[in-house]
Amino acid sequence: MTHPPFTLAELEAAARLVHASIPPTPLHHWPLLSQRAGTEVWVKHENHLPTGAFKVRGGVTLVDWLRHTQPDCPGIITATRGNHGQSQARAAVAAGLRAVIYVPRGNSVEKNAAMRAYGAELREVGDDFDTARLAAMAAAEAEGLFPVPPFHPELLRGVATYGLEMLTARPDLDTVYVPIGCGSGICGVIAARDALGLQTEVVGVVAAGAAGAKLSAEAGQLVETASARTFADGLAVRVPVQAALDIYGPGAARILAVDDDQIAAAVRAIYTDTHNLAEGAGAAALAGLLAERDRMAGRRVGIVLSGGNIDASVFSQVLTGAVPAA
Repeated sequence: MTHPPFTLAELEAAARLVHASIPPTPLHHWPLLSQRAGTEVWVKHENHLPTGAFKVRGGVTLVDWLRHTQPDCPGIITATRGNHGQSQARAAVAAGLRAVIYVPRGNSVEKNAAMRAYGAELREVGDDFDTARLAAMAAAEAEGLFPVPPFHPELLRGVATYGLEMLTARPDLDTVYVPIGCGSGICGVIAARDALGLQTEVVGVVAAGAAGAKLSAEAGQLVETASARTFADGLAVRVPVQAALDIYGPGAARILAVDDDQIAAAVRAIYTDTHNLAEGAGAAALAGLLAERDRMAGRRVGIVLSGGNIDASVFSQVLTGAVPAA
């Protein structure tokens, strides 16, 4: 086993900071979903958080760290497909800081609106997340803003609090399925598992059209993909993050790829069986579990519903049985 990224005391301190403004999220057992999966399923409802996604936790810890280590910093600059941006804008603006957020052209209309409502200065650059990320990082020095990367120790410490909640409540989970975009979610679960000294199997799930994390873990080195085409925008990453790969490469039992048909079916299943909204990335963990239905028979399984921020137009297509265009 590799050295855990954080001690239990460090994660518990992060949880106290996060819980001062954000309540822990429910972990529910849903019988209909369990019948569908053929095993006992527990859902971690990160969709119930302010901003509707797990990323909000990392915004709290990163901005708190920034205010203590760089008290004269006027603000942050970052790139996002939406959930990370809402998190950063919410925390930065509440602390009296500027929040400049880069998104690719054609980004989610509703996520863009939410970021602006939290006080973000939104800039549309490039045709995908990775292009927007490069532009944001390049602009940081000229504007005197702190460049928030998609993966940072303080983001990870905050995000790991959901893994801590989940595995403290149900340390008897045999397997947990987690979606992978840039990797903070799965790394947070691995960090919590290791800090708690558990043997829980952690399985990552990527979109088949954006499989860089899977390819990288299998190759033992970063593998970029030429494109990242999936309607699950939170998974649409071409360039994996080395620091995240260093954790999920050895820490995950395996990484699965599911296609957009499977992701759309999982969005529908979550709505039908639990009446919760899941965006594409939020349903990917269930899609992974359903793909391994036979393998998971008789086990106690957790899935992370990482976010519920799906545009109404996209959700309406999914409900009719369609697969939205990537």
